[in-house]
Amino acid sequence: MCDTCGCGDPEVVPVEIAEKILSQNDHRAAHNRAHFKEAGVLAINLMGSPGSGKTALLEATSRQLRDRSGKGAKRWRIGAVSGDLATDNDAARLRAADIRCEAITTGSACHLDARLVHHALHHMPDWQQEDIFFIENVGNLVCPAIYDLGQDANVVVLAITEGTDKPIKYPVMFRSADLVVLSKIDLLPHLRVDISEIEDALAQVNPNPSMLTVSAETGEGVAEWIEWLERRRTAALALVG
Repeated sequence: MCDTCGCGDPEVVPVEIAEKILSQNDHRAAHNRAHFKEAGVLAINLMGSPGSGKTALLEATSRQLRDRSGKGAKRWRIGAVSGDLATDNDAARLRAADIRCEAITTGSACHLDARLVHHALHHMPDWQQEDIFFIENVGNLVCPAIYDLGQDANVVVLAITEGTDKPIKYPVMFRSADLVVLSKIDLLPHLRVDISEIEDALAQVNPNPSMLTVSAETGEGVAEWIEWLERRRTAALALVG
């Protein structure tokens, strides 16, 4: 945990200071949420460990949407911000995948907060024209779960290589998940992993668990992931109307 964001040890960051930080963040998150709602943009907070496959999932999403549009389906407009402690490598990958993206380099912060997202939005012209806006959070299964960014939904990417007990080891993250995307499913034949154990662990911490299995490498499960996004966006637009 970091010692500057209010999510760490109360002996390092006093409770009253942590509460003030979170209160300020919640106020800014409400402002972001109003922006997204007014623009009719579905905002997704995409979280997961370093290397879990967050960026790869977005690349696969863009590829499949491009293929669908070639068959006459509407092509969604996708925007994103990509958070990391250093480099804009992931943002560059997303831009190469035809996703308009702004990098957020946090330096030492272990998560994105509402202020950083708001600042990035104001440096992205016409982000209001997007259909879906992904907030690719810093790779971390702890701190990002605590900070509201103004998103419509929380999605946690969990690689099948990470083991079966992550939901019970990091309950705050998985309790807040509207969807868990179990990634790198193409590696399953090479691993001794029982997906039912992951499902059981998730059910222990989330009263309404929802999980999809996906391979960004082969495209398996990406269509179901896009269908989930479509349902979520339809529901969000209905609330706006």
